[in-house]
Amino acid sequence: MKLAGAPISWGVCEVPGWGHQMAPERVLAQMRDLGLGASEAGPPGFLPEEAARARPLLDRYGLRMIGGFVTAVLHRPEARVSELGAVERQAAWLAALGGDVLVLAAATGAAGYSAADEVDAAGWTALFAGLDEVARIAAEHRLTLAVHPHFGTVIERKAHVDRFLEGCGHGLCLDTGHLALGGADPVDIATRARDRVVHVHLKDVDASLGAAVRERALDYAPAVRRGLYRALGEGSARVADVIALLRDRAYRGWYVLEQDVMIDGDPPGVPAWIGTSVEFARTHGRA
Repeated sequence: MKLAGAPISWGVCEVPGWGHQMAPERVLAQMRDLGLGASEAGPPGFLPEEAARARPLLDRYGLRMIGGFVTAVLHRPEARVSELGAVERQAAWLAALGGDVLVLAAATGAAGYSAADEVDAAGWTALFAGLDEVARIAAEHRLTLAVHPHFGTVIERKAHVDRFLEGCGHGLCLDTGHLALGGADPVDIATRARDRVVHVHLKDVDASLGAAVRERALDYAPAVRRGLYRALGEGSARVADVIALLRDRAYRGWYVLEQDVMIDGDPPGVPAWIGTSVEFARTHGRA
């Protein structure tokens, strides 16, 4: 199993007011101490925006960069030029750091990740055309595009994931937590997507809080603060079954521990939820 970390598991997030943001040096040191060996990039500003400064920081902790999470508003044609320009800059930066994957979430244009409104048929047509452009940009930088269904984005619910799978042929970032949160069965999506699974984010979900978010009885950010995402094996996202299915299919991509949390300050030592998740992933990855 190729196991990597993501700074969001340490509470580092691009959303304003998300919570305490741990210093890059501490996050990267803990990834190294956990034996992960690789990381996603984290939000803009977490690592230096000049690749020549970011690479030595990664090297100091013995970590390689595998790619990063990028958002873009693609369902509005009037925003496409500026949004694709931002994707181009981020793709170039990821490539300069040796990344493999551009993880793309189809943003709504609103701040944060509250439940999204539906996009009409014209919006889906524009989205698919925009994804074609993102795939072109990624390929020019020798990156693989992995489209990330994510709560609070255009591809949020099970029906949206189905429409994505049916409407285009681009690769999928299989995020166990966000799929379950949106009402999909991660095992079913992994089964139907088959070879289109090019990247995996591992997170687990509290079933009760997840239902409240899905039904719009509770907003996303407060739910995260209350523990929406659980350590692997402690929720309802069928993470062990997903790992087993992908292992049997000889999936060779990355598994990223990507558990959205909010924290109020630096925890003493490695956060317990991360240690538990690392052990769970390694145990099931060897099974």
